[in-house]
Amino acid sequence: MTALDLSSAVAVVGTGTMGQGIAQVALVAGHPVRLYDAVPGRATAAVEAIGARLDRLVEKGRLTGDARDAARARLHAAKALTELADCALVVEAVLERLDVKQQLFRELEDVVGDDCLLATNTSSLSVTAIGGALREPGRFVGLHFFNPAPLLPLVEVVSGFASDVTSATRAYETARAWGKTPVACADTPGFIVNRIARPFYAEAFAVYESQAADPATIDAVLRESGGFRMGAFELTDLIGQDVNESVTRSVWESFFQDVRFTPSLAQRRLVESGRHGRKSGHGWYDYGDGAERPEPHTADRAEPPAYVVAEGDLGPARELLALIREAGIEVREEDEDHGTRLVLPGGGQLVLADGQTSVEFRDVVYFDLALDYRRATRIALSASQDTAPRTLAEGTGLFQALGKDVSVIGDVPGMIVARTVARVVDLAHDAVAKGVATEEDIDTAMRLGVNYPLGPFEWSRELGRNWAYSLLDDLHLRDPSGRYAPSLALYRHAYASAEREGTS
Repeated sequence: MTALDLSSAVAVVGTGTMGQGIAQVALVAGHPVRLYDAVPGRATAAVEAIGARLDRLVEKGRLTGDARDAARARLHAAKALTELADCALVVEAVLERLDVKQQLFRELEDVVGDDCLLATNTSSLSVTAIGGALREPGRFVGLHFFNPAPLLPLVEVVSGFASDVTSATRAYETARAWGKTPVACADTPGFIVNRIARPFYAEAFAVYESQAADPATIDAVLRESGGFRMGAFELTDLIGQDVNESVTRSVWESFFQDVRFTPSLAQRRLVESGRHGRKSGHGWYDYGDGAERPEPHTADRAEPPAYVVAEGDLGPARELLALIREAGIEVREEDEDHGTRLVLPGGGQLVLADGQTSVEFRDVVYFDLALDYRRATRIALSASQDTAPRTLAEGTGLFQALGKDVSVIGDVPGMIVARTVARVVDLAHDAVAKGVATEEDIDTAMRLGVNYPLGPFEWSRELGRNWAYSLLDDLHLRDPSGRYAPSLALYRHAYASAEREGTS
């Protein structure tokens, strides 16, 4: 099954930001496009808005004047659904309400031909449930674009329970022909991105709720150590707290209130207070005139240790050994099985975040996971009230000698980056095991859909087969609510024999 022919008309119903974006994508690809909105005048206004954006593309040299004129000639506002009768594809981008979408597709089914592909751009509703209202649900799929649709490459092509393979394939190939990067997934709450991304927000909020660190510090650690484009607090302010919390709540409720997807009470209070982020002028941060962005906690300068004793190769943090030597600090190596321990001159230990807490040990300072310890500009440390001040000072001085800012946070198991990455990896393995999508498509979706520096399976390979399971298992012992219980899929992955390793 191939992509729709460029001579085939495409219709978009709903002319908000997303509807206009999808229409522009189809239009620039070469299709005749028709826009319809139930509110009189909106479709005409949308045609004018898209025309203005085409003008800007010409000004930026991304579109020729002739191509713009041809595209404008192919774009029309429809006054009634009946004007969509000969369309080969209709994409819906209306209000996120099941009854509204179902009623629209019932009406469309009476208008379009039997071979017309019907698609919803829903981000939170069940594709199966929407298609269940149709006489022929086999031709119905999800085409989930990301905002802004003309710029972001990812499209999740969602097969409902009753979707035909031929329909899903045609939708997939059409999205690819439009210059997008499609990924195929089953109809599961949140699809790929909104399902697997939940821990990125949830764990940051959990660290905040435990009073271990403030939003600015957590965001800085996620960016400067984890390699994420934005921190969770600034990103949800950009998305809109009401929007982000609504998606979280929808996924949680769709999974029958699975504790792994539990919404944040702190975010709920933020939404209830009307602090919805940038669009309201205040969210986690204040965006009012003259407001100053809070600075992350950064530790004062401390003297570095004269030497460290490395027991084992430090596992995912092994790159630190070379950095320490380059900083002129002696590294004394001992052949131990611990794998993640640096012993400091005062007798205290630096240990990579592993799901345990400093208070459980005599004198341990934990340091957080980094995507790339050489390129990271900030490292988080955590210690308990019983940790020797000298140990914390030596640990702080060590990382400062490597050119890193240091943020000291509370004694939370798994810290910030480590627990976030472990949970994302777990949900990704669980999704593959349940037939949601392939490893490759999940990695692609998370890189392109939410700008993760690595896909979950890429990260899993970098960190080692047992890393995420071991950290979550330790976290689960300390929080037996089930939130951190490793999935059966991750358990199998962690304990599979080398001969059965496969691709990850």
